[in-house]
Amino acid sequence: MKNRVIVIVGQTSTGKSDLAVRVAKKFNGEVLIADSRQIYKGIDLGSGKITREEMREIPHHLLDVADLRKNFSVFKYKKLATRAIENILERGKTPIITGGTGFYVDVITKGMILPNVSPSPRLRRNLAGIPTETLALKLRKIDPERAKTIDLKNRVRLIRAIEIAKHFGRVPKIKTEPQKYEFKKIGLLFPERILKKRIKTRLRNRLRKGMALELHALHERGVPWKRFEELGFDQKYTALYLRGKLTEVELLEKLLQANWRYAKRQMTWFKRDKEIRWFRPHQFPQIFNYIKEKAEIS
Repeated sequence: MKNRVIVIVGQTSTGKSDLAVRVAKKFNGEVLIADSRQIYKGIDLGSGKITREEMREIPHHLLDVADLRKNFSVFKYKKLATRAIENILERGKTPIITGGTGFYVDVITKGMILPNVSPSPRLRRNLAGIPTETLALKLRKIDPERAKTIDLKNRVRLIRAIEIAKHFGRVPKIKTEPQKYEFKKIGLLFPERILKKRIKTRLRNRLRKGMALELHALHERGVPWKRFEELGFDQKYTALYLRGKLTEVELLEKLLQANWRYAKRQMTWFKRDKEIRWFRPHQFPQIFNYIKEKAEIS
């Protein structure tokens, strides 16, 4: 019988982290984070990272495992996540994967064998001067499926996606390997109107607590402005604000727009996975019963 792993997914601001802690408390679990920015040390408010207090003494894995100055590949994420799952299971506990980065979730739960493509300095030089909008069009042409789910304003991810497709001379077909685990997937879903309010409230709280100051301190310690642009929209627009290119009002507006676009991309990704059972975030009894029933965890 396969080892069982619980997976909690959903859009930004749906309460995934809180539910993961509740599930871990009830089912003797530990949490693995599936988030492409929370892996980096130093961007806590900037990535919406769970705090020590919010963890409620539940161990969390794959937070703060990467140096902000260096790129971190999904290939490496899979290696670390697989190791963490094995370690948790060996200790008789339940792994609980949670996060909003759909590709990170899929490489673990679908047994994807990733192409380990080395960076091409020549291709990157050729693409460096091309506008971001043109890169997005290029990706749509060579890999329309990837273009539906990627952040089309993130140059680093666009270039990497193009790089992989160019390496193979086509869009590589993702291969899979037999799964060692049985994944039980839970999705959290809010009505659109409520989710928009939650995103706005969460953003305002992060800004109030010092998201911009956090990024400023990182820059003072030597992280270049360009690196923040590569990390994602939260860091990109906050850096522009710190450089005097956006007002505080414009910053909030840009962040709200970008986070809402991101939430829609997340749902596009997760809705394709028919293994996910969807719940309202407050339906704790129903979620716990589903876990007991489907995963037979007592």
